[in-house]
Amino acid sequence: MKPLSPLGMAALGSGVIAITYGLARFVFGLFLPAMRDELTITPTMAGVIGALPFLSFVFAILAATWVIRRLGVRRTGVAAAGLAVIGLVTIALAPSSWLLALGVLICGISTGLSSPVMAEAVHRVVPTWVMRGRVNATINAGTSLGIAIAMPAVLIWAEAWRSAYLGFAALAALGALAAFCYLPRDGQRSSSQPRPAALAASRAQWFGIARLSGLAVGMGGVSAAYWVFAPDAVINAGELAPRQTAWMWLAVGVGGLAGAGAGDLITRLGPSPSHVVGLVVMSFSLALLALDPGNFALALVSAALFGAGYMTLSGFYLVRSTQIMTEAPSFAPVLPLLATSVGQIAGSPLAGWLVGAEGHVTAFMFFAASGLAVAGLGAWLLRARGTVDWHAR
Repeated sequence: MKPLSPLGMAALGSGVIAITYGLARFVFGLFLPAMRDELTITPTMAGVIGALPFLSFVFAILAATWVIRRLGVRRTGVAAAGLAVIGLVTIALAPSSWLLALGVLICGISTGLSSPVMAEAVHRVVPTWVMRGRVNATINAGTSLGIAIAMPAVLIWAEAWRSAYLGFAALAALGALAAFCYLPRDGQRSSSQPRPAALAASRAQWFGIARLSGLAVGMGGVSAAYWVFAPDAVINAGELAPRQTAWMWLAVGVGGLAGAGAGDLITRLGPSPSHVVGLVVMSFSLALLALDPGNFALALVSAALFGAGYMTLSGFYLVRSTQIMTEAPSFAPVLPLLATSVGQIAGSPLAGWLVGAEGHVTAFMFFAASGLAVAGLGAWLLRARGTVDWHAR
C-alpha cells in the first residue's frame, strides 16, 4: 500500500484523535444531564465518574511506549480505536452508574494509547521538523472535530444518549479499520524507540519536560470544570434547554480548530507568550459562562473561547515536548499529557464538590482565577527558566 503523505497522516491522525479524545472522552459532559436524570447520579458522583477517564488515561499513557514497542504502530493504533468501541458500547448499554463508570474508564485507556502512537507515526512518516510540529498540532486539534460531531447527535437524539453513544461506537469501528489499513506496518520492535529508562536525554531536556508537566497539571485542573459541568451549568443554573448545549459543543469544536496552529504559534511568539495566551483565553471562557449561564449568546462565545484555549494549550504541550525530546517522539508527550490528566483527576471531583456546595457560578469563577494563576506561573517558568533553545531547532 502507498505510504502516507504528511497530509494523509494529518487526516488519519485527526480522525483517530477525534474518536478517542472527542467522542470517547470529552463529550461525556454534554450528555451528563440526561445520564444524571436516568441513572440518578449526584453532582459529587458525576465528578468522580468524570475523573475516571483521566485516571485510566494516566495508566494507559504510562504503558503506551512499551505497548508501541511490543505491538508496533499499526496494531497499537487499532487497539486504541478498538478500546474506544468497547468503552462506548459499554456506556450505551449501561443499566447503572457502575457500568457507566466502567465504560468511561475503558474510553480513557483508548485515549492514553492514541496520542503517543500518533506522535510515533508522525515521526516515521513526516520528514522535516517544522512539518512534524504542524502535523502533530493538526492531529491534536482532531479532538475538536470529535466534539463538533457530537452536536448533531444531541440535536437528533436529545435525551436518548444511549443511541448517540452507539452511533459514536460505529464511528470508532471505522476508525479502527482506517488505522489497520493505513498506519505504518511494524512487525518488530523499532530500534529507534528506546526504553524510557534508557532515554539519551540531557538534564536540560528532562527539566524542560518537568516544567511543561507541572504547568500541565494546573491547566488540566482548570479545564476539568468546563468539560464536566459546563452543560450542567447552563441547564441547571441557566435554565437553558438541553438541545442548546449541542450548539455549545459545536462552538467548542469550531473554536478548538485554532489549536491546529499551536506549532506555528510557538515558532512566532515563543513558548512563554504562547502558553499565557492559551490560559488567559481559557480562563476568560470560564468567567464568561459564570457571569450569566442563562445567556445563550454568551454561552456560545464562552464555548468557542474554551475550545480555542484548551486545544491551543494541549497542542502546545504536545508540540513543545516533541521539540525538547526529538529522539523519543512517542515518549516525549507522555509526561505532559499525563500531567494534564492528573490535574483533571483532581479538578473534576473538586468541581463537583464546589458545584454541590456553592453552585455553578462560584465554582467556575474559582477555576477561572486558578487559570490566571497558572498563566502567571508559566510566564515566569517558561521565559526565565527555559533551558532548551526553541529558536535553534
